[in-house]
Amino acid sequence: MADEAYEDPRLAALYDPLESDRGDLDVYADVAQELKAHQVLDVGCGTGTFALLLAGRGLRVTGVEPAAASLDIARSKPGSDRVRWIHGDATALPDMRVDLATMTANVAQAIAVPEMWESTLRGVHAALRPGGHLVFETRDPDRRAWREWNRDATLRTVAVEGVGDVETWVQVTDVSLPLVSFRHTYVLTATGEALTSDSTLRFRERDEVTASLAAHGYLVEEIRDAPDRPGKEFVFLARRPTPR
Repeated sequence: MADEAYEDPRLAALYDPLESDRGDLDVYADVAQELKAHQVLDVGCGTGTFALLLAGRGLRVTGVEPAAASLDIARSKPGSDRVRWIHGDATALPDMRVDLATMTANVAQAIAVPEMWESTLRGVHAALRPGGHLVFETRDPDRRAWREWNRDATLRTVAVEGVGDVETWVQVTDVSLPLVSFRHTYVLTATGEALTSDSTLRFRERDEVTASLAAHGYLVEEIRDAPDRPGKEFVFLARRPTPR
């Protein structure tokens, strides 16, 4: 089940205004170009920002998203007819053969249940053509990013058209490694209404990710740095092997 931040229509509508800087997607767009991908599967596509970016460059894109409210926003955007949208997750995809599958931002870590992670890897593997790639990121647990997830460090106010100022912050609620849970709070200053969304991320070690990919038939070609967050993320490039 998706977090309220993506499933509640009121919060889903705030996602793009509050996360307007999506420079983190540049690495994925660059990889798509580097790999000369023509068909892309965007797993956990959210409100469709990355899927629409690629579709605007002429790629054939399928976006899959479990949160209906976020998918509704994606479908309402200009150019959305160029993307194939699927309500669901990567564990039950229709038949397809794509050159590249992506899990941007927190998508990989948000698949916190081990069985769901394994099912996702299997589903993506089946959707890739032989020689196709899976690319995703996960935070380096050694950096302990959650230490900065508190109200003092994350408090900000953003003016949202049609809503007014939204005051938002993040607060960790539990650290039971490898799981870290936290709460997003959103205060609509015009009305004083406070909305919350609880999330849990799994912080996987580098070797753990590599092992899980290998166990599900992938070859890990490279583990890169995220250029906009040096030293903080692992960016995995894994390939479905071509039969000999």
